[in-house]
Amino acid sequence: MSKPQVEMYWDAGSTNTYFALKLIKPILEKHNAELVLQPYNVGYVFRSNNYELMKEPKAKLRARKTDLMRWAAKYDLPFQIPRQFPIKSSRILRGSLAMRRKGLELQFVERVFDAYWQEGNATVAEYEGLRPIVTALGVDADWFEQLAASEEIAAEVARSTDCGIERGVFGVPMIFVENEMFWGKDRMEFVDDELTRLAARAGQATEQSA
Repeated sequence: MSKPQVEMYWDAGSTNTYFALKLIKPILEKHNAELVLQPYNVGYVFRSNNYELMKEPKAKLRARKTDLMRWAAKYDLPFQIPRQFPIKSSRILRGSLAMRRKGLELQFVERVFDAYWQEGNATVAEYEGLRPIVTALGVDADWFEQLAASEEIAAEVARSTDCGIERGVFGVPMIFVENEMFWGKDRMEFVDDELTRLAARAGQATEQSA
């Protein structure tokens, strides 16, 4: 029997995606599920809708930061708001698809998120800052940069983003279990419940066909 799949639309500039990547792990292990990452260019979507995060009311921005630090404390995560925020994430999104070719997409994404959201390393927005991560994963950095910067990969990121928009994705992290959509880091209970229902349906189908 194949593993159930959980899709996650993500962007490296998303604080909530950092938490979602951490919090979904025990759920994936519980259900022996596979995480499928789908890059989603939030900056492109924001610009298309004339939305600027940092122009939100200051009180709301302060409250968001306080809330994020509460999440970090609750789950004992070394999260911090980087001094340089926001960053352009297009090279990271491209890089993830290059690393997919090597079967190292998730490891790459996790290391990038840790570098930025735990260490405050904003150099990951540039290929020069991504090269040490790639090298540590055993991949040739020149090969990585050449592929990530290619039109082929740029088109893949655009297709992934457009596909997300067509599916109703309006922000990240957006998580899909089959056709059920869950938005945000605080929907893990619902993801868990849906995977449980999926397993029950699969079990019933197996019994009926036996």
